[in-house]
Amino acid sequence: MIDIRPLRGVAYRRMWIGNGVSFFGFQFTSVAVPVEMFAITRSSGWVGLLGVAGLVPLLIFGLWGGAAADVVDRRRLLLASSTLAWLSTVGLLVQAVAGVRSPALLLALTAVQSAGFAVSSPARQAIIPRIVPTRLVPAANTLAYTTTTAGGVLGPLAAGLVFSVWGQGSGVTVAYAVDAALFTISFWATYRLPAIPPLHHDTAAPRPTAGLRGIADGLRFLSTQPVLLLSFAVDIIAMVLAMPRALFPEVAAERFGGGSAVGWLFSAIAIGSMIGGLTSGWIGRIRRQGVALVVAVIGWGVAVGFAGFARQLWLMVLLLAVGGAADLVSAVYRQSILQTYAPDRLRGRLQGVFTVVVAGGPRLGDLRAGATADLTGPTASWVGGGFAAAGLAVGLALLFPALLRYRPPGDPPATG
Repeated sequence: MIDIRPLRGVAYRRMWIGNGVSFFGFQFTSVAVPVEMFAITRSSGWVGLLGVAGLVPLLIFGLWGGAAADVVDRRRLLLASSTLAWLSTVGLLVQAVAGVRSPALLLALTAVQSAGFAVSSPARQAIIPRIVPTRLVPAANTLAYTTTTAGGVLGPLAAGLVFSVWGQGSGVTVAYAVDAALFTISFWATYRLPAIPPLHHDTAAPRPTAGLRGIADGLRFLSTQPVLLLSFAVDIIAMVLAMPRALFPEVAAERFGGGSAVGWLFSAIAIGSMIGGLTSGWIGRIRRQGVALVVAVIGWGVAVGFAGFARQLWLMVLLLAVGGAADLVSAVYRQSILQTYAPDRLRGRLQGVFTVVVAGGPRLGDLRAGATADLTGPTASWVGGGFAAAGLAVGLALLFPALLRYRPPGDPPATG
């Protein structure tokens, strides 16, 4: 079963509770914003612009937030950026109550919320190795991923219940209010963290900055670390080539008659990740984490590839769930390798790059899947992408074996 030893640490336990509750609450907003946008504009094009409004600040502020996390106290940075995200949620609530009905305002508030998340995410992830021992970092990340995955399954279902009870008009307001209320628990958890100032063990090295030079220093370090580069590369391969999400509506309609089938397809990967997390006690005991990461990416690609052939809904959901479990394992090892391999003085900046990769990969995957399907059909796009990702992961690992040789380092003392 899942390894819960990190929860014995008070600091990590508070952070885990706060993050889990706030992520569950965020799912209400992630459903309510597109619902409100479509109700205002009656246009899926405007709904699609929400993705652009969220992606651009994420790409920009993810790198800056990572650099800032290496310069200032990470607890203070997390509090400030979380406040920005919370204020944008309050803004969504106020405009819904006031009946503003402005698509431009929805895009702006979505962008502000994304900017807050982009700054807070590197700081949040860079804090974990400072509050748990290195040997428990994989278990801590598994707990975090499992909790957010559960929120990704249960949150939209709960939001759907809100809309079924209150309707689209009042339901949007209720959804924003729930998110704003639950977000306060995350503030409490962050406020109770110990101070986490940057560490500077090497007095001869230049002190990091939050400007372009600081970002460039992080990218320069990354370019000299094959293990980290390869871990990013296999994730990009997995998401860009094998993410079938953009094909779910078409496949659900053509093969399964639409209806609830599309909901099952959108939930399948998250369900598998959640089950994989709940049965993940073995993850922290694996020493050859690079090998495990490559195997997980191959498993993701193969499962997705076979799912594309399925003509029964239950079989497609099952295979996507298997892929989701493999994706959880991949995500945990990628995060753990980054957190333990990178020095603390650069950890925030590299987490910023990680945030950009993790956020951008699936969106590029949606673009790849949709464009390929227009040319070859959904089955070829789906199946070809899955097996291509598995094959490229094998080839990359064999051509550059540094990742296969990677093992985690020993334990430094933890804080808190």
